[in-house]
Order: sequence, then structure tokens, then C-alpha cells
Amino acid sequence: MAVALAITDEGGQYNGRMTLFVVLSCMMAAMGGVIFGYDIGISGGVTSMEPFLKKFFPDVYRKMKEDTKISNYCKFDSQLLTSFTSSLYVAGLFATFLASSVTKAFGRKPSILAGGAAFLAGSALGGAALNVYMLIFGRILLGIGVGFANQSVPLYLSEMAPPRYRGAINNGFQFSIGIGALVANLINFGTEKIEGGWGWRISLAMAAVPASILTLGAIFLPETPNSLIQNSSDHDKAKTLLQRIRGTSDVQAELDDLIKASLVAKSINHPIKKIIQRKYRPQLVMAIAIPFFQQVTGINVIAFYAPILFRTIGIGESASLLSSVVTGVVGAGSTFISMLIVDKFGRRALFMVGGIQMFVSQMLVGGIMAAQLGDHGTVSKGYAYLVIFLICIYVAGFGWSWGPLGWLVPSEIYQLEIRSAGQSITVAVSFVFTFVVAQTFLSMLCHFKAGIFFFFGGWVVVMTAFVYFLLPETKNVPIEQMEKVWKEHWFWKRILGEEDDEIKIHH
Repeated sequence: MAVALAITDEGGQYNGRMTLFVVLSCMMAAMGGVIFGYDIGISGGVTSMEPFLKKFFPDVYRKMKEDTKISNYCKFDSQLLTSFTSSLYVAGLFATFLASSVTKAFGRKPSILAGGAAFLAGSALGGAALNVYMLIFGRILLGIGVGFANQSVPLYLSEMAPPRYRGAINNGFQFSIGIGALVANLINFGTEKIEGGWGWRISLAMAAVPASILTLGAIFLPETPNSLIQNSSDHDKAKTLLQRIRGTSDVQAELDDLIKASLVAKSINHPIKKIIQRKYRPQLVMAIAIPFFQQVTGINVIAFYAPILFRTIGIGESASLLSSVVTGVVGAGSTFISMLIVDKFGRRALFMVGGIQMFVSQMLVGGIMAAQLGDHGTVSKGYAYLVIFLICIYVAGFGWSWGPLGWLVPSEIYQLEIRSAGQSITVAVSFVFTFVVAQTFLSMLCHFKAGIFFFFGGWVVVMTAFVYFLLPETKNVPIEQMEKVWKEHWFWKRILGEEDDEIKIHH
């Protein structure tokens, strides 16, 4: 192994070390993740706060308080309440496609800036909301911010990172989502105690803090070398930047690869048409499958609705927010661990371990809830803690597998010419299914009852098998040389092989 790391040109390893410059740029950019996480965490907590429900969703509040006949699993089943959570994703979906063109034409940095600005406006509206419309309009602006940030930040991170630390830096994005969600849970736990019942305003308006850091930071962030080369013919600028980023003056090998990749990318006018071609089939399949699977692990359900889920089991308002803090800590912790080990053990190993862990804990939670929690009444204290413990195991499994890797793997498998389009498809699929899951979950909980855990558990089996058979290992492979990985894979080489034969025939 040590031999491969000796820096030579034939090994495909470039010169360079981790510089302070890269660390700072990536920390700024990762604020985009903090906002996204904050948003997921805040909406789940706020929607279980009684003053908030009373003001904006009186029906739900009434069902929760007065209606004793209604099943435990159905208390929160309201389309308006779910549209509060999910309006963000619909907006994000449209913004992603807009962001893709901005990212390609103007660079990664303007996209990050636009995202930050939209966030600022959205959090201001949310904190000052007087009626449901202001509330939902604020969420839509936040969604536009998320769309821009999720499209540009992962690309920014994987282009700034030196290849052998790419996994760690990119998982930093998921780690910052975890931190954001954790902070949100802590703030909810605090604001819920405010006497006048206006605590939720603080919760919603605090999103402005990471948003302003991102917006200000984006003004000082350097553009990525890939993007400089793609958007100007003056390569000296890119070379100086590369030397600063990599902390070494010898960057010619990497620069040449970037220029070569950029020329190919420039010759393509319609990247979405391009990515449909047969030779990009594996990337297209991954661009759609990975974010789809990431959503049907059932994680967002736990993230959005953990407080509501815990209240369903019968834990009080304050305690259910606290238990979400616990799951938040576990999630952030396990993602942090994955940052340390992903470039060492590789992507596949983490997917396997996490998948098994998630499957087992989901089966157990489903079993306990099916056996113990009927339509009425609550679960005994001991079982309630057991469920929280199992959900922590589940969150940890997600935190070092599908969580970070669901963003990392798609951002590193595309060649430059389809990268912006590929990332957009990934983010779009992610938003579509996040929306579908968020919009249907409370109704599904009502109909499936505890079976919902078996439903997601089934998907976890499918996705673990998918990774095992179809995803090649991508650790330590420079992005510019990613095609080789697919050409050597037992399954994909057949599809790519046929395409090579066709080309030979035509020549």
C-alpha cells in the first residue's frame, strides 16, 4: 500500500497536502449543510410544539388534545401540516435545475452565494410569520436556498479536496447537516420552555445565523480550479490557485488533467442529453438509485418526525425533544467517525455494515411497537427507552453509511462533462423522494401503524444488495480517472463493452 502512495505520475496520485486554505474554504462552504440540517431538525421540533400547532394548525392541535377516539398513529395526519415540512423540497427541486445552469455557467461560488441569500430571506419570513401563507412562503425561499446549496456545495468540496482526502472532506457536508440538525434540536428544547409560547419564532429565525456566515463566506471563498478552467481561457490563474490550494508549486500533472477534462466538457452543449447515452449508463443509474435509496432508508422520517414519533409512543413534549437531541448527537458522532475511516476502509464496507445495522434495529423497533403500542394508551417506560436506544443504533448505522455516502459517492463518480448535470439529477431525485416520503409519512404511519418500520427495513435489504453487486469501490481514485473503475466492474463492463464495440465497428 505504501508504494502506491509514493507520489509518482503513473500511480495517478497528484502532489499536494491538506492546506489550511482548503480547510477554511471547505468549512465555509459546508455551512450550506448546516443550514439544511438546521432546517430538517427545526421543522420536526417546531411541529410538535403546542403553541405553534395552536396558531397555524388548529385542527391538528384539537385532534391531539381532545379527540380520544383517534388512533395513536393518526394524531398528526394532516395534509397542511405535512405541506409545511415539504414545501421546502418542492421549491428545492425547481431551484436545483436553475442552480445547475448557474453552477456550470458562472462557477460554484455564485451558486453558493445565491443559496445563502435565499436562506436569509426565508428565515426572516419564517420568524416573523403571522399566518400559514407567510410561513409556507418562508419555507419556499428556504427551499430555493437548499436547492442551490445542495447542488453547489458537494461539487465545491469534491473539487477543492485533494483526491486522497476527498471522502473525508465530502463527508464533512453530511457531518455539517448532522451538526445543523443537532443545534436545531437543542434550540427547540430551549425555546419550547419560553412562557409566552412564541419560542418557535426564535427557532425559525435562528436559521439566519448559518445563512449569514454562508453568504459572507461565499464572498471570500475562492472559486474551484475546475470551474476557473471551465470558464476562462487564462489557465495561469487556475495554476496559481492550485498551487495555493495544494501547498506545492508542482501541480502540472493535476492541472493538465483538469484542462483535458474541461476541453471534453466544453465540447458538450446538452449535458442532460449527454448523460442519457449508453457510455454514462452506470453513472445515470447511480445518480438516480443512490438518492432514492437514501430516502427510503426511512431516515428523514426519523429526522423530521422524531419528536412526533416519540410523542406517539407517549413521551411528553419536552422529553420527546430531548430524545431527538440524543439521536442528533449520535448521528453527528457517527458521521464524524465515517469522515475518519471512509478513505481507509472504503465506501462499500461502510455501506454493508450500516445496512445490516439499520435493518436489524428497524425490525426490532417495528416488533416492539407492533406488540406494545396499540391504537390507544402508551408504551411502558422501559420499552420507550428501548425504542429510543434502537433508534440511536439505527441513526448511527445511517450516519456512517447512507448518510454521508449518499452525497459522497454521486459527487465523485461523474466525469467533468456530465458532473453538473449528474449532481443535479442526484439532488433532484433526492428532493422528489424526500418530498414524497415527507408528504406521505404521517398518512402511512396512520395506515401501516408499526408496519412502517418493516416497510423501510425491506428497502434497506434491497439497497444493501444493490451496493454489494453493482457499486464498485471508488476510494483513492482521482475524479479525472473515474471511468476506469466502471470499465473493470463485472456487470458494468458488459454494458460499456458493447458500447466500445459499436464505436470500433463505426471507425
